[in-house]
Amino acid sequence: MKEETKMKGTLKFIAASVLGSSLTIAVFMMTGITKGEPQFSIPQANTPVHRAVYSVNEDGQPVPLDFTGVSENVMQSVVHVKMSRTVEVQNSPYFQSPWGDMGGDDIFKFFFGEPQGRQQQRRERQPFKQEGSGSGVIISPDGYIVTNNHVVDGADDIEVTLYDNKVYKAKVVGTDPSTDVAVIRIKADGLHALPMGNSDKVQVGEWVLAVGNPFNLNSTVTAGIISAKGRNINIINNKSAIEAFLQTDAAINPGNSGGALVDLNGNLVGINTAIASPTGTYAGYGFAIPTSIVSKVVDDIMKYGMVQRAYLGVMIQDVNGDLEKDKNLKVSEGAYVDSLVENSAAGQVGIKPGDVIVQVDDKAIMKSADLLEEIGTHRPGDDVKVKVNRKGKEMTYDVQLANQKGVKKLVSREKADVFDLLGATFETLDKDKAEELGIDGGAVLTDLGSGILKSQTNIREGYIVTGVNKKEIGSVEDLRKELEKDTGGVLFEGIYPDYPGVVFYAFGLDK
Repeated sequence: MKEETKMKGTLKFIAASVLGSSLTIAVFMMTGITKGEPQFSIPQANTPVHRAVYSVNEDGQPVPLDFTGVSENVMQSVVHVKMSRTVEVQNSPYFQSPWGDMGGDDIFKFFFGEPQGRQQQRRERQPFKQEGSGSGVIISPDGYIVTNNHVVDGADDIEVTLYDNKVYKAKVVGTDPSTDVAVIRIKADGLHALPMGNSDKVQVGEWVLAVGNPFNLNSTVTAGIISAKGRNINIINNKSAIEAFLQTDAAINPGNSGGALVDLNGNLVGINTAIASPTGTYAGYGFAIPTSIVSKVVDDIMKYGMVQRAYLGVMIQDVNGDLEKDKNLKVSEGAYVDSLVENSAAGQVGIKPGDVIVQVDDKAIMKSADLLEEIGTHRPGDDVKVKVNRKGKEMTYDVQLANQKGVKKLVSREKADVFDLLGATFETLDKDKAEELGIDGGAVLTDLGSGILKSQTNIREGYIVTGVNKKEIGSVEDLRKELEKDTGGVLFEGIYPDYPGVVFYAFGLDK
């Protein structure tokens, strides 16, 4: 489970509020009762407590607040996901924990180093088996399961345990790091699938249940309400991240990642993903990916084998009081267009930097997360109506969305760029850097996202490809040429600047 422990302002505010409340109470207790002054007492109500049995949904139908039926139904659809992967770690224990259980000799080595013959051995990378666990939600009777990308990221082996304790091996069908969604599958039929609800209709204050496997405690159910919508907490480490989380106070802990957030009808409204906590455990703040995003990502993976991401082509930020004053804006809410990107779909129709986007189709845009969520439900080629406020004047533009490269149509997996299939971005190695490393040239892996390389290898950013299938690589163009020429097995040869020797990676490339 990813814990968001860097909510800089938020957690400080929480701590200050608690301390402030304690101080207020202490002052009242010290000053409120003084000799000679009348003592104040709060009258206690002595009326019977009525149990709230039903609520009413938007259709006027009674909804029971007895969670037992919903819990029993949902638990059958939530699975326990265990994964393992092999990673390489540098063998340098003294610098990992210098003040650990070191004896006199070790302390000497810490300050003065090791004998010359043993230093290289200490720097060598050693394979290490890493294990983790999370949750998943069955979305089809034939074994498709949705979970978080971070639960299965880089997994060599995935094991799924159902509610009835049956265990299956699973394979990754597709992932989307920008939303932290992944689809995996097990070979099973007749499974209890959870219906996908509409997160757009969920309201703040509405009851929800969180179901998952925190701390390996299988089939745990907690209850709470939707505390907020459209939260952007900057937890997804991806340059194209889409964050518009549902916030809930239903208890979520490590191991709940990938589990279900459901309404009282038992419909899936979110995939539990993160917590904000100063300790790494539940502190009242849980976050789930809304099904408006989940369903679109899953649909793309199932239909196209890859996520069809649509872009408006704008760099945005929230409108707040300071920005409103600084830019002399005429609105206090919306997504401020800071700049336009290359091949911007918005720019082509006349949207300009300085505009404030206040509505897309029928959805009001109150903050940047609202815009990310709404555009995130669309595909390249879709038409949307974008309303902007420009210095007090509202204008509406018809925008045809494009992908990141400016293409305004869907791209099939067969016609996708080979680097998109790999899920990687490369840059030609600088000549000076190549000379410094003692090589003729190469292509540097600068960004690693969802794709073949991440799912089939443990390659990491910074790797320099110097050869493909025994063909020398001196630039990105060389790399593309060789990859487009080959199908089936591919062998990368290359180096890491911080690691001695040549490193090979083998993977399958089926275009």
